[in-house]
Amino acid sequence: MKRFLFALIVLLILLEYRLWLGDKSLADSIHLQEQIKLQQQSNAQLVARNQVLREEINDLRSGTEALEERARNELGMVKEGETFYRVVGGNRLSKQHD
Repeated sequence: MKRFLFALIVLLILLEYRLWLGDKSLADSIHLQEQIKLQQQSNAQLVARNQVLREEINDLRSGTEALEERARNELGMVKEGETFYRVVGGNRLSKQHD
């Protein structure tokens, strides 16, 4: 009876060791779940970014309005007959109260 009890205690200790400290332990499982959540968040951001890029590609393929907007914003192009005004902000001095 003592040997059987001793064997059960040893088995319990081995199983507990594997659960808490061994390979594929509970801590490893929790760490992997956190990594999965982070990767899913990253994937969701990339999916949203890809959707925006797909829409921009469709706009560029379908019409000239998107091309014109991009040329105006990124290249500073102006239509013929338009006048371009550039407003430059100056240094504004604020009064300081002591």
